[in-house]
Amino acid sequence: MTRRDFVRTAGYAGAAVAALSASPLAPAAEGEKLTLALVGGAHIHTPSFVNLLKNRKDVWVKWVWDHDAGRAQNRAQALNTRPANNPAKEARVAREASEVWSDPEVKAVVICSETNRHPELIAAAAKAGKHMFAEKPLGITARESFAMAKAIEEAGLLFTTGYFMRGQSHHLFLKEQVAAGAFGKITHVRGSNCHSGSLGGWFDTEWRWMADPKIAGVGAFGDLGTHSLDILMWLFGDVEEGTADIKVVTGRYGDCDESGEGLLRFKNGITATLAAGWVDVENPVSLLISGTEGHAVIMNNDLYFRSQKVAGANGKEPWDKLPKPAREPLHQFVDAVAGKKDQPLVTPREAAARVAVMEALYQGCQGRTWVKPLQG
Repeated sequence: MTRRDFVRTAGYAGAAVAALSASPLAPAAEGEKLTLALVGGAHIHTPSFVNLLKNRKDVWVKWVWDHDAGRAQNRAQALNTRPANNPAKEARVAREASEVWSDPEVKAVVICSETNRHPELIAAAAKAGKHMFAEKPLGITARESFAMAKAIEEAGLLFTTGYFMRGQSHHLFLKEQVAAGAFGKITHVRGSNCHSGSLGGWFDTEWRWMADPKIAGVGAFGDLGTHSLDILMWLFGDVEEGTADIKVVTGRYGDCDESGEGLLRFKNGITATLAAGWVDVENPVSLLISGTEGHAVIMNNDLYFRSQKVAGANGKEPWDKLPKPAREPLHQFVDAVAGKKDQPLVTPREAAARVAVMEALYQGCQGRTWVKPLQG
């Protein structure tokens, strides 16, 4: 991280903390439910977020809004089927998003809309002073994503997005070991995030928009690749330039890409490859790190770790000396809004930087050349 990036991040964190302590959006008092709103219910992870929220005894989702009134009604109905031991007032369907923005009771919003609606909704949330969780990716283009990040930062609001892989035990451990120099000079890394979504027709019904790049901004490579890209950038820093080969495989979703392989040059000299797609029947190796004094591979959810600097790390059997996993990003966000300190939230600028690198990879594929990501 450069000094400039550190100052940016520190400034954002400081503004967010100040907003919590000084603004009318201060956390709910002890025993009160934190009042939230669900803005957009289109994303494929929305049902799991609904379950998470309705099972928290400290949360009341007061409003549900979606441009599709039927979908909003369905999400509200799901929220209102709460466990018997966790009562709360019912979620209401908002006819207009303005009902959410103008409600002083609403401390924060969970944005699960289609990606092309993020700029309008995030700008409105920032103007209204609502802390926000927005599903990934932040935006379709780097330019609009950095504009959203700036609006969130300038408003001093808490933010995070759904990069849940950061909280997994294997990744938390490897973050520590990379920082400690356990790999020596790292020569190459590989991230992979693939499933069989196209083969199984996962996007044939209500999730069809996610296979429409005009709405989602990307296809399979960007959709799944952004998670592994986040891990790579979280571990190794900023990307200098990248390129990729991205393709349609089955044609089930027209010209929506279904598979891709990216090549990244990090500013620190590390070279990485990134695989992602919806046409893979297996994805046994999700992360590989190779260096002059160490090696790690996550294979079938087991970590094999070898290092000359760590006692017992011979790489021959799964490494089980792992930290406790972190809570899901949405839990972290709700906890932070409720006043819990030191939550490992994704900053708006981090979210925008992932969009910028992914945009460069797609542009590199189109031009058959290396492309430098836009800098915010």
